[in-house]
Amino acid sequence: MTDDVLTNDQISALKTTVAGLMPGLRKDLEDLTRIPSVSLDAFDQAHVEASAEATAALLRAEGLEVEIVREGGRPAVIGHIDGPQGAPTVMLYAHHDVQPPGDDADWDSPPFEPTERDGRVYGRGAADDKAGIMAHLAALRAHAGNLPVGVTVFVEGEEEIGSDSLPTLLEVHGEKLRADAIVLADSTNWAIGEPALTTTLRGLIRVVITVTTLDHGIHSGMFGGAVPDAITPLIRILATLHDDAGDVAIAGLKSGTASDLEFDEARLREESGLLDGVEVIGTGTLLDRIWAKPTATVIGIDAPSVAKSSNTLVPTASAKVSIRLAPDEVPLEAYAAVQRHVAAHTPWGAKVEVHLDDQGAGFDADANGPVYDQARAAFTDAWGVEPVDIGVGGSIPFVASFAEKFPDAAILVTGVEDPDTRAHGANESLHLGEFEKVCVAEAVLLARLGAMPR
Repeated sequence: MTDDVLTNDQISALKTTVAGLMPGLRKDLEDLTRIPSVSLDAFDQAHVEASAEATAALLRAEGLEVEIVREGGRPAVIGHIDGPQGAPTVMLYAHHDVQPPGDDADWDSPPFEPTERDGRVYGRGAADDKAGIMAHLAALRAHAGNLPVGVTVFVEGEEEIGSDSLPTLLEVHGEKLRADAIVLADSTNWAIGEPALTTTLRGLIRVVITVTTLDHGIHSGMFGGAVPDAITPLIRILATLHDDAGDVAIAGLKSGTASDLEFDEARLREESGLLDGVEVIGTGTLLDRIWAKPTATVIGIDAPSVAKSSNTLVPTASAKVSIRLAPDEVPLEAYAAVQRHVAAHTPWGAKVEVHLDDQGAGFDADANGPVYDQARAAFTDAWGVEPVDIGVGGSIPFVASFAEKFPDAAILVTGVEDPDTRAHGANESLHLGEFEKVCVAEAVLLARLGAMPR
């Protein structure tokens, strides 16, 4: 895979060091997890401020020069420490904000009280992405006093709400963040015991389709049969988004091809919770469908609820649709395709608007070169098996932002999650054994990058 730049003794020593650090790393992780740093406006933003301060304190304790910065959004933390003369600089990214916990009743333990069960720590943010922060701290602590590379740590505070201020942060603070290699610790591994580098991510557009047929609600008995309500044409439009096989039927959207890895329907059903008897949709390989082809998912509808409905022709109805895009799709071109599709499939002359609610570019890495070689070697050192290259069907738009801002940097998308992490859902958790391997891999990676010929 790569020329040996570290001896087995050096790798073994790092593993031993990280093992000794794990109790302290876990304590600090649990302390961070107890801070309910939900970045959504509806939640108390004092907790996000507290999370940024706690993260800054952890970095200062490792000797980094640290500042908390804001560019119209939530607080981000930037820390830096120099390495040896002539050594490369590595930027380590994570985010300290978290998703809302949802209904406490859906959790088996309180979402912001980290709780261990069967080798996993449960809690909102325990994996996504406060474990990413602590993996970076683990690498710094493993090399305390003898750092092999320069390190810049960038911990964002609004990833879970779309990273709206990230472009400005990169513009204003870009020179502080410039690096030879960038490690973005916000993804997943292939399975327990099987590490992965994420080399493709789907893009995203989110649209709101609003249909209007009347200037006010009217009696369904008096006018129904001649006058259309708004919900029915909305449903007819939504039904055209897929063909009979379940593939997206929006003309003009790109489709990609995923990595050739073994992934069968049984695994898909187990990891997704698909109910018995419910069919898998779409065509092509399963990984093509969930990593590289477009999707269209109705994620919300504004219309009267069943409990509060009346015998009325509803004048206006809306649906929010999340559309995942092939990694190389241009989001605004996809939006134009959706607009054309909706216009062509709107029945009965109903008035329709398609509003762009959000967009984000995908990511398709050319994962070759010496930095990638050293990263794969570090994963092999930590797990004892070679990593695989994977795609992720979800969208992480900030990755494309880094790729655009720093085109000469090798971008490594790594993560602490596994297929049972349940990030964003109830009972999110971190597998402790895998977390230690992630920490070892990052510590070894810094050593490998520092030992590369200059």
